[in-house]
Amino acid sequence: MAMPTFLHDRHLIGDVLVFRKLITVTQLAHALLVQRSEKGVFIGEILMRLGYAGEMDVVTALVVQYNLPYIAVMRYHVEPCILGLIPSDLARRKRLVPLDRIGNVLSVVVPHPPDAALRREVEALTHCRMATFISTRSEIDLAIEHFYPVPDHGGIK
Repeated sequence: MAMPTFLHDRHLIGDVLVFRKLITVTQLAHALLVQRSEKGVFIGEILMRLGYAGEMDVVTALVVQYNLPYIAVMRYHVEPCILGLIPSDLARRKRLVPLDRIGNVLSVVVPHPPDAALRREVEALTHCRMATFISTRSEIDLAIEHFYPVPDHGGIK
């Protein structure tokens, strides 16, 4: 059975999860109802919060939906000069980690595809085109803590 196609041949994340039998149609309908009352919250986040889908299930569906590669960001060594391209506050605020730069292309890991505003912000800041990779939110949060440690000010609060 072929998966239904919507939005100009892009599969919707909920449809991917239903097709792969990771959630039911009823669970998807409930999550979509919740999403209507929570403007701006991604459906994957709602499905995880409701306990209908796991984090890796949602990331796998995003990989299928957007045809973006997955990377286990904590298994990646990132050079300090690459980390210096993205300030810690931006990495934390937007949940992104720069991985590598080849020429004028900067590889960046995010938990969901970036919107145009984020892409413009990163590209203006780094003077590089942004190549996107997907990882789980928890992996990215761990990577940010590892790669951008918060300085210890000797116990002063």
